[in-house]
Amino acid sequence: MRTLQSSALFSSASLFFLLLSFVGGRNGFGEEGDWVHMKKIMPNGYVCGIASVPLQIDGKLDEESWKAAPWTEDFVDIEGAKNPAPMFRTRAKMLWDKENFYIAAELSEPHLQGSITEHDAVIFQDNDFEVFIDPDSDNHDYYELELNTLNTTWDLFLPRPYKDGGSAENKWEFSGMKTGVHLFGSLNDPSDQDSSWCVEIAIPWTAFSTQSRQVAPPQNGDKWRIDFSRVEWQFELVDGKYKKVPNTKEYNWVWSPQGIVDMHRPERWGFVQFSNALPGTAKFIPDSSLASRDSLMEIYHRQRAFHKKHGGWAKSFSELDFVAPVETGAGKFSMRATTEGYQASVVVSTGEKSQELWNVRQDSKIWMSTENGLIQESP
Repeated sequence: MRTLQSSALFSSASLFFLLLSFVGGRNGFGEEGDWVHMKKIMPNGYVCGIASVPLQIDGKLDEESWKAAPWTEDFVDIEGAKNPAPMFRTRAKMLWDKENFYIAAELSEPHLQGSITEHDAVIFQDNDFEVFIDPDSDNHDYYELELNTLNTTWDLFLPRPYKDGGSAENKWEFSGMKTGVHLFGSLNDPSDQDSSWCVEIAIPWTAFSTQSRQVAPPQNGDKWRIDFSRVEWQFELVDGKYKKVPNTKEYNWVWSPQGIVDMHRPERWGFVQFSNALPGTAKFIPDSSLASRDSLMEIYHRQRAFHKKHGGWAKSFSELDFVAPVETGAGKFSMRATTEGYQASVVVSTGEKSQELWNVRQDSKIWMSTENGLIQESP
């Protein structure tokens, strides 16, 4: 019996939530404590350029458009720099055209294995690659896709995060999606050492039309919140076959780290900026609202901690010990009670006569309106 990978330090959020039957749960830090770890993370940014020619979805990534598209940063531990760097390299790249959103990934892997062949099974019980997409950046109404080395897929839609009472719509499908996997090595053959596997995905823009309010395809310069995750299990050889090491946990390696072991925190996913330019020629423009949104998310986390302790929502910022940080550049904060809970808002000046009003409510939904500071009900 031979162990192929060293022990992991933590479990995947996906497995944790599955075991809780998709009702959500704790991550070990406490509600306010979650944000202490998360707010240190600056989400990554990527410019998604135009694919100049149609792509063949086979996992080989040999078209000129793919060769021109830049890779993302190498994936890191889901909790960030506090944990060791991943043992195996993972990176991704993206393209788009008027028909599809394209995603590719390269996953170094010395021991290619896979066993799940049923669509919409729990794919992360194999080593897998995962995609998370929130088109309108509101922390709600987002999409998840998982696939393994056998090109078996699991796609689902989540109206809200699990921690906010959300549940996965497992029967939902990315209609018209195409996926391809190419293996650089031999599958389920422990007698040799493999190199890697590549993933290629084409998601039609029409697949987003029924669940998202965001315009698709996007406009030049639009930013969507997107992240990628890789689940890597511990295996050993038993009688010449791969077998998971008992009582060990899996690694979670991601593009833009969450700060905690939970992929279902869209506020810490990366920013993907869509550009009409050719791949690698446009510059990423940081999101100017991020600091203000982060302040609202701190209010949200403090409210959750307050509600857990007192059984109700705070009615003032003083009850939350919240003081707006100067560096947000934000205007006046306000908060009011609603029939469901509360709504906190902040006015942000975006020009001489222009303002954005950002809002958050008790289920983490965050949204923007442009009504010169007038508090708007959530959509």
